[in-house]
Amino acid sequence: MTCGGPAIVGRWAAEVEDCEEMQRLTGARWAAALIVLVPIFGAEAAPSGNRVFDRAVDIVRERFYAPGDLGSFNNAVEAIVASLPELRGAPADTPLTREAVDSALASLGASHTARYTRDQRDYYELIDVFRFAIRRDMRRLFPPEGRVTYEGIGIAARDIGGKVFVVDVYDGGPAARATIKVGDEILAVDGAPFSEIGSFRGKAGRIAELRVRRTAGGAPISVKVQVERVQPGDAFVKAIEDSVRVVRRDGRKIGVIRLWSYTRDEVTHVLYRELGGGRLKDVDGLILDLRSRWGGAPADAAETFVGGTADMRLVERNGEERFANVRWRKPVVAIIDEGTRSGMEILAYALKKNGVPLVGTETAGDVLAATGFLLPDDSLLVLAVNDVFVDGERLEGNPVQPDVRVPFDIRYADGRDPQFDVAVAVMAERLKGGGVN
Repeated sequence: MTCGGPAIVGRWAAEVEDCEEMQRLTGARWAAALIVLVPIFGAEAAPSGNRVFDRAVDIVRERFYAPGDLGSFNNAVEAIVASLPELRGAPADTPLTREAVDSALASLGASHTARYTRDQRDYYELIDVFRFAIRRDMRRLFPPEGRVTYEGIGIAARDIGGKVFVVDVYDGGPAARATIKVGDEILAVDGAPFSEIGSFRGKAGRIAELRVRRTAGGAPISVKVQVERVQPGDAFVKAIEDSVRVVRRDGRKIGVIRLWSYTRDEVTHVLYRELGGGRLKDVDGLILDLRSRWGGAPADAAETFVGGTADMRLVERNGEERFANVRWRKPVVAIIDEGTRSGMEILAYALKKNGVPLVGTETAGDVLAATGFLLPDDSLLVLAVNDVFVDGERLEGNPVQPDVRVPFDIRYADGRDPQFDVAVAVMAERLKGGGVN
């Protein structure tokens, strides 16, 4: 590889022009580019007169991974422009512009393809993922240092049937510390309707009061939560560290770790440290929770759990140890669901192929390579730019199936997690039988 050429960074390929930056980035051990970070600059003629819509259309036509499949997209664009003359000149932040762009992108029928705006938590989490693609704009977007942050409490929420439910509580975050639970219905924040960004904007360091309903038909309760300034990548690494625990079943110790996202090299370091010499070193079996937020994972991630290469640790002259390679030799059970996507989905596929039982529901079937683009209003367009095949098989639209199916309706779960409970039971049975992957 030479300076100025493509460099593999995590699971993304970034066009690196600075030699020092390339050498720093290529120090990462990750090898698979599931998200390709190559920025596109310049604009072309606008078909509608709406800058955001027209730029999104141009990028799709220039970079979508399957140019032969653009017929439905072009038809959708033509229909949108013809039916919405008011789209010309419409502000970027109006529902009209949002719906027009979303409708055009939906016609592609592809994963890793959507537009995200600053009023969405996903915008901040994904712009941190794609930070190398838009590195020239990072200081302008997040002054003064270009460090992605937003104000929040460490949850993800989703509208289900017209009600807003907590679908993820990040381990160790403010919401987890305040005992917010997956399945809680959010009724209000500080007396106003819930907004995943707006409810906490300007409140870092302050307390927010959430009104939640924990059980169907139950009385609302108030929960006070500390609002923090969240750096997405750091928050996910910390959540992975804080997810580590040990449960006991039938006299055996079962370790647990949840891979919230595998988009940074630090995740490998956490795994090596905990499996090689940390809290999980002496457990009898491991539950690997792959119910993630944004996927990720290097192409060889499964090697940590099923590979046959030797363990390797380095000892500094001061006696400090660090792990250069760790291979888990004990039983593994993995949990999957529709949040298991992208590189994490490939990890699930590889584990299953190597005999690791998968518990939960089918994965997302979202396995295309994507990159991020800034649109004129600084919203983020994520677009699939490459197809992906694993062992010659196309996983896009072909979800990995669980070995033990366990549906989970999170609404009003009140702390229950049937998928985890079954994973523990499966592991306990494996340990009774000698437990070999």
